[in-house]
Amino acid sequence: MKITQISDHIWSLKIWIVIPIHVWIVVNEEGVTLVDAGIPFMAKGILTFIEKLDAGPLTTILLTHGHGDHTGAIQRILEDTQVPVFAHPIEIPYIEGELPYPRRKKAAITVAKQLTHALPENEHGVLQSIGGLTPYHTPGHSPGHVVYYHQEDQVLLVGDLFTAKKGKLRKPMAIFTADMAEAIRSSSIVRQLKPLRLEVCHGSSVLRPADQLDNYLKS
Repeated sequence: MKITQISDHIWSLKIWIVIPIHVWIVVNEEGVTLVDAGIPFMAKGILTFIEKLDAGPLTTILLTHGHGDHTGAIQRILEDTQVPVFAHPIEIPYIEGELPYPRRKKAAITVAKQLTHALPENEHGVLQSIGGLTPYHTPGHSPGHVVYYHQEDQVLLVGDLFTAKKGKLRKPMAIFTADMAEAIRSSSIVRQLKPLRLEVCHGSSVLRPADQLDNYLKS
């Protein structure tokens, strides 16, 4: 597992299984937040790194969405430490296998039922900050896909909203994307937030991604 500190408060943990798979460790005043949980055999490396980091206990797992390559290590992690798992409320029925993801024939449980909590919202339905990160609903790759923005570090963790190659924004993998047109519309979050750095699950880091958005939308 390759570990890279990408900003003051955020580390990327990466493995290669044909393609790269990233998860992120975010340090805050309460301890450590894990964003996405990769595939099952990443669990040991995640837990070992959190222990070595010595920045406090794991307190929260946040999911960008519920596909298996983002949830795989959760069961093993929860055997070691009981922490809440959060996802967008729209995503939870798909995560718990009550509904099949769009374009898939069968439903599948990727996190055991009643383990995933809905991300907190205010009285107007606006997602609230959690673990030092602000979530934004960015549907398309999946119905309840979200991205997480670290305001202080100006880093946007986007899961599968994009892929990236050699620092260039690319579309999410079509075979696994529920609604590509909607995913492309959701990319406007980059223009809204203008992060200094964008991190994808599958691919490379992208610096000043808002500068690339016009070309991305034309591609």
